[in-house]
Amino acid sequence: MIQKIELANGVRIMTESIPTVRSASIGIWVGTGSRFEETNENGISHFLEHMFFKGTKTRSAAEIAESFDRIGGQVNAFTSKEYTCYYAKVLDQHATYAVDVLQDMFFNSVFDEAELAKEKNVVFEEIKMVDDTPDDIVHDLLSEATYGKHSLGLPILGTIETLTPFNGDSLRSYMDRYYTGDYVVISIAGNITNELIEEVKEIFSKVKPTTHSFNMSVPPFLSNKVVRKKETEQAHVCLGYPGLAVGDENIYALVLLNNLLGGSMSSRLFQEIREKRGLCYSVFSYHSSYQDSGMLTIYAGTAHQQLDELLLAVQETTKYLADNGMNEKELGNGKEQLKGNLMLSLESTNSRMSRNGKNELLLKKHRTLDDIVEEINSVTLADVNQLAQSILLEQPAVSLINSTGEVPLILK
Repeated sequence: MIQKIELANGVRIMTESIPTVRSASIGIWVGTGSRFEETNENGISHFLEHMFFKGTKTRSAAEIAESFDRIGGQVNAFTSKEYTCYYAKVLDQHATYAVDVLQDMFFNSVFDEAELAKEKNVVFEEIKMVDDTPDDIVHDLLSEATYGKHSLGLPILGTIETLTPFNGDSLRSYMDRYYTGDYVVISIAGNITNELIEEVKEIFSKVKPTTHSFNMSVPPFLSNKVVRKKETEQAHVCLGYPGLAVGDENIYALVLLNNLLGGSMSSRLFQEIREKRGLCYSVFSYHSSYQDSGMLTIYAGTAHQQLDELLLAVQETTKYLADNGMNEKELGNGKEQLKGNLMLSLESTNSRMSRNGKNELLLKKHRTLDDIVEEINSVTLADVNQLAQSILLEQPAVSLINSTGEVPLILK
C-alpha cells in the first residue's frame, strides 16, 4: 500500500511496504533539471548531481563509494530535463545505513574546489564522449530543433562554456533555489519498518522551505531542422512530432501508438525498414512526456547513400499509419504488452520507488494497478487512430548528422 506523508516544510515522503521481499530502495527526488536552468547556468543540475558523490564533511568520495560496495548495495543518480534523483537499493537490514549516507550527501556535500575542478574535467569528457557518439547527440539536436531557445531545448549536460565558471557558491546558490521543501520527494519501497520512516521524517524535516518558484512556460513546438556535418560511417536522423504531457488523459493511447509505430520488434518501422528493406540496423520510436508538453521521436541510422531511401520509407510508414490506423489485433496485442511490461516492472522495489517518486513529483497523484489496467483496457481504436492522424500528419522537427551538413531534398 502506498502512503504519503507531508512534512511542514513541504517535503513529501512516499512509502510502499512490501514485506515479502528482502530489499529496500530509497530515492531522493528533486523537482529540477535542465528545464529549470538559466541559459548561462546550463548543466548545473547534472554537475551538482556529480558533486554529491565527491565528498561530505565526514566522508570522502572513496568512502561514499565504499559505503555501498561493502554492504552489497547499489547507489547511483541521474538528471533529466525536469527532475534529479539520488537513489540506493540495499538489503532491508541496511536500509537505515543507506538513508544515512544519502542524507549525508544531500545535506553535507562540501563542494571542495579541488574536487570540483577534477569533476568538471570528468563532465567535460562526458560531453566530448556524447559529441563523439552521433546516435546520442542527434537526440539533443532534436530538442534544439523542436524547442529552440526554450529551456527544454537545452542539453542536460550543458556545455564546456557554461560549466567552466561553476564553483561551490554556484552550486550552493542553485540548491537554495530548488533543493527545498516543495521540490523534494523521498520515495521508499520494500521491506521497510516504521522506525525507518520515522527516522526519514526527522532527517528531512531539516530541508529549508521553498521561497523560489519557477515560472513554467509551455514551449513552442518548432518544426525546425538542425544539421551537423560529421565524418561518420552512417547518417543519423531524428524526426520529432508533437506529443502529450505526462498527465494527459490520452497518454495510454499514445503509448500504444508509439509501440505500434516503433516501440518493439513487431512495430511498423522495424518490420518495414529493417526486416523488409534492410536499410538499417537501428530504427525505433519513443515518447518523451513533460509536465506540460511532449514529443514523439523517430530515430534511424543508415549509410549516407541510403539516407533518402530511408527517409522516404519512414514517411510512407507514418503516413500509412495515420491514414489507415491500427487494427483490432494490433490494439489487443499492444494492450497486453503494455500491461505485461507494467506488471513485470513492479516486481522490482527500485521500479516501485521510482514510480511513486515520479508520480508524486510530476502528477501529485497515485493510481492503483487496477485503475491503470482499466485505463489501458478502455483505450479504443478510435482513440489511437485519432491521435495518429493529429500527430503523424504534422510537419516534424528534424535533426540530422551526415557527411555533407546539408538537408536532403526530401526534407525540404
